[in-house]
Amino acid sequence: MTRSLDGLLDELRTASGLGAGADEMGAALHGVIRRRVAHDALRVVVTNPAAGLMLGSLSSCWHRYEPEFVSALVLDRFAGGDPCRPEDLARRPLPVGVVDRRGDLPRQRRTRQLLQTHGAGSELRLLLRDRRGTWGFVGLARAEGGTPFGTRDVERAAQLGPGLVSILRGFATGQPLASRAPASPAGVITIGRDHTIRAISPEARTWLAHLRRPWWNTAPDEIPARFVAELSLDTRERVRDGRPREQQLYASYLDPGRRIAVRGQPLGDDVAIVIQAAVGDLLLPSFCHWHQITRREREMIEHVRTGEPPKRIARVMNISAHTVNEHLKSIYRKTGADGRDELFAALTH
Repeated sequence: MTRSLDGLLDELRTASGLGAGADEMGAALHGVIRRRVAHDALRVVVTNPAAGLMLGSLSSCWHRYEPEFVSALVLDRFAGGDPCRPEDLARRPLPVGVVDRRGDLPRQRRTRQLLQTHGAGSELRLLLRDRRGTWGFVGLARAEGGTPFGTRDVERAAQLGPGLVSILRGFATGQPLASRAPASPAGVITIGRDHTIRAISPEARTWLAHLRRPWWNTAPDEIPARFVAELSLDTRERVRDGRPREQQLYASYLDPGRRIAVRGQPLGDDVAIVIQAAVGDLLLPSFCHWHQITRREREMIEHVRTGEPPKRIARVMNISAHTVNEHLKSIYRKTGADGRDELFAALTH
């Protein structure tokens, strides 16, 4: 990586760290990335290798994309479009794709028409991944009439990938390790066959207050329609194809340190969105990816969260008590935990 690129990424870390929300992050990313890859609008989706990647994710940000354009792009794949889906990009040597006036396959034609309808001439799409898996997605759009993205743009975008992964992971690890408040009971939102909300439980309304972001253009007890529709369509598609359903993981906007698990599951002809505190097995896989926990360290954490004392852990794992303590020191250093009690609280509270 060149020194100039390192400088850009350092500047981006500083700029994006100043904002508390997706709007600030989007503006920071746009301002720095456009000096490397020129673009007029930017979208970013944040995830981790243990969670699903949904383009309409509640942790996504859309800088200079109109709301109608956002919804159309999120739902494009379910209407037969999207030639650069994340799973397609993951199979490429460089996880980058471009949608423009070139190409005449059905998915390309549909998405090209969608871009033109909303005043965009081309869009570059970058999957953010490393050896652990996928961390997010970046889309860069250029207005109609501008120069389409070319080979050099693809190469420059790919070079940004590792640094962007580090930055997005830093948003998760920069949160408090554990919540100080007790978790609320799980809530359920019922979605009908028309992919709109039919019912919201009182518990779900409580969780919506935690999930809600100031930039949502909705009533206080509502959730963006594009997220509801995408989760409904994705759940039905996975059930039909026999693929496992994926969980989304979000940070609470009201309770620093609280992580929230969101998952769709079939409910007769409807889909139920289950919203609950992410603790235990719902949190541990993502927690280990965020903090770069090794396989052996994860095994150690499994014992810690069940309350086992170090001597018993040493006996069960067939290692010395000294080795147990060394592993625990490494875990505390990586996670920032003050000790065993805070680590236990982060995973169980």
